Amino acid sequence: MKRGTLKFIVLVVFIAAVLFGARHFNLNAYLDQERLRQWIEGFGIWGPVVYILTYSVTPALMLPGLPMTVLGGILFGPVKGVLYVSIGSTMGASVAFLAARLAGREWVEGMIKNSRWRELDREVERHGWKIVAFTRLIPLFPYNLLNYAYGLTRIRFSHYVITSYVCMLPAITAYVVFSSSILDLFRGKVSRGLLTGIILIAVVSIIPVLYMRRKHKASHGTH
Repeated sequence: MKRGTLKFIVLVVFIAAVLFGARHFNLNAYLDQERLRQWIEGFGIWGPVVYILTYSVTPALMLPGLPMTVLGGILFGPVKGVLYVSIGSTMGASVAFLAARLAGREWVEGMIKNSRWRELDREVERHGWKIVAFTRLIPLFPYNLLNYAYGLTRIRFSHYVITSYVCMLPAITAYVVFSSSILDLFRGKVSRGLLTGIILIAVVSIIPVLYMRRKHKASHGTH
């Protein structure tokens, strides 16, 4: 199963579980979007700071980032949500990168003993930031392990951070826009933001599929 498809399925299951739990335990009143946003705004600057710092340790601990991304859209809305999620995810990718680079190859190599990772190492040495951009836009490798793997390559940290931030934005925007309107479902409302998010997620998810099909046709065409 393609990673984009699996990610979308995980998101649907997560949403379904939240909806079921909210209805079963009568939590609808507590999950009102405006109430949640007012609550987080009550912390002032510390609300976004705590969220970003929490997100920044998620990749390093090998935890899935999707729930944090969904939470960011719910709490902060589409604009601030994209800003805070992109900062948090980039910080998280940077923490894992630096941990691998500072710890050295021996500590991390046990996790990535795979010919695909060896190939990635060689490609990064040859093409640098272009490979980072490619793997962010076409997620063929596990995201959390990828952050550690790049720390073992010779790519400059600044190139890695900038490229990661820019190339993770499309997927972040799609999921944040979608999740920013997700609580409308509790009121039986399908908002424009929700539909826009669904379309964006579909577009982001289909890119790897189209790439793999094109690669498959190209490989067969050379035989």
